[in-house]
Amino acid sequence: MAHSHGHSHAHDHSHGPHSHSHGPASPHPAQPVHWSILRMTLAARLAAAAAISAVLWAVVLTAMR
Repeated sequence: MAHSHGHSHAHDHSHGPHSHSHGPASPHPAQPVHWSILRMTLAARLAAAAAISAVLWAVVLTAMR
C-alpha cells in the first residue's frame, strides 16, 4: 500500500513586511518605551489620576441628568 502525494511539508512563514533578525529560540529584542507611568513623578501620577477621575465623574453626572 504505497501512499504518495505531491505537496511539500515545508512550513515557511513570512511575518508581513518585516523580517525577523533573531533566531527562533531567542526572544524578541526589546522595543523602546515611548511612555510609561513608572517614569512619571508622583505629582504627575496624582495629577493624571485626578484628571481621569474628573472625566469619569463628568460622564456619570452627565448620564444621571
